[in-house]
Amino acid sequence: MKNKKRILIVGGSYLQLPAIIKAKQMGYQVAVADYNSRAIGVSYADKYYNVSTIDEQGIYETAKEFCADGVMTLATDMPVRAVAYTCEKLGLNGISYDSALKATDKGEMIKVFEKMGVAHPWYYILQTVDELGSIESEIEYPCISKPIDSSGSRGVVLINNPRELKESVAYSSSQGSSSGVIIEEYMDGYEVSVEIVVLNGKVHVLAVTDKLTTGAPHFVEMRHSQPSRLSEANIDSIKKLAIKSVLAIGIANGPAHVEIMQTKHGPKIIELGARMGGDFISTYLVPLSTGIDMLKAVINISCQEEVDLNPSFEKGSSIQYLSAKKGEIKNIDGIDTARNIDGVYEVKMLKRVGDQSEEINNSHNRLGYVVAQGTTAADAINYCEKAIECIKLEID
Repeated sequence: MKNKKRILIVGGSYLQLPAIIKAKQMGYQVAVADYNSRAIGVSYADKYYNVSTIDEQGIYETAKEFCADGVMTLATDMPVRAVAYTCEKLGLNGISYDSALKATDKGEMIKVFEKMGVAHPWYYILQTVDELGSIESEIEYPCISKPIDSSGSRGVVLINNPRELKESVAYSSSQGSSSGVIIEEYMDGYEVSVEIVVLNGKVHVLAVTDKLTTGAPHFVEMRHSQPSRLSEANIDSIKKLAIKSVLAIGIANGPAHVEIMQTKHGPKIIELGARMGGDFISTYLVPLSTGIDMLKAVINISCQEEVDLNPSFEKGSSIQYLSAKKGEIKNIDGIDTARNIDGVYEVKMLKRVGDQSEEINNSHNRLGYVVAQGTTAADAINYCEKAIECIKLEID
């Protein structure tokens, strides 16, 4: 009997859970590494290692001990470095450590885009808030401030005028792992993401995703839908920019999630993740709109197995997040009714009775989500909205 291949999944949260379950379904021996022994994915794995997802040497030692055939993560940025470090040292399939650094440091990323001619916003990089004085007179408003090494909209803030500058930059600096901040052009336009798999240096665009955010000041993502409803010409130029950005970072094998703003001057890059998109874009929306099992493909790439990227249909899909006023959640009702709405694929609450409902200033403040599939993106969005109307939250 052929031995099962072994895969180490870096991270055991609800964001990595789809990969853990999928790898098990595919017949793999699955190990999970996470500092949190109570993470939801731990109980699904064959083996658990109490190692931080950003501990590069620790993840390497774990993969070596587990005799992993592949190592991967999804939906979060910083573990990408540990995965790349491990794959490089063990000769496994993945991106280089250099590419991982460029993909997880927004300052290094935008410098590469500038060097390689990838359309991008103007920017200034500060290692500390104390450096602000040297560029303060050159900044144009409005602009955006964000940490160089954070994700999930954490630390992102719109700056409208010079009076808000220092406080906003200090806020961004406090939200990253380091004190580094990038200040960049506020791009007005229509935001999308591009879901990509790179196989032996060839870039495959699987989907272009429309997104809806909370807007200023924090721009937290509240809805995603596929396929994009932009014009064919705009979608074509967006795809070309996304491919150019992936090649600039140097991704040769693996997934990418590229965020782009379609402006009146054409598409400009926001940033790139050298991993599958978060918010279940890659794990739910891509297969629901195209029939492509993106998660299976990425697992196959990690373990150097055959990959299928052929779409089997064209449909619409959407995920929409819940929010509510600030206060303690006293009761949640209507979940079963929401699940029975035509087209609804999944309804999930991320907060429970007794938890606090907070102002949405990053993705962790969202209360839950609904995923739906329809004939078109508009249908899927409509199903999500109907389901959310059924969910009643009592907030005190």
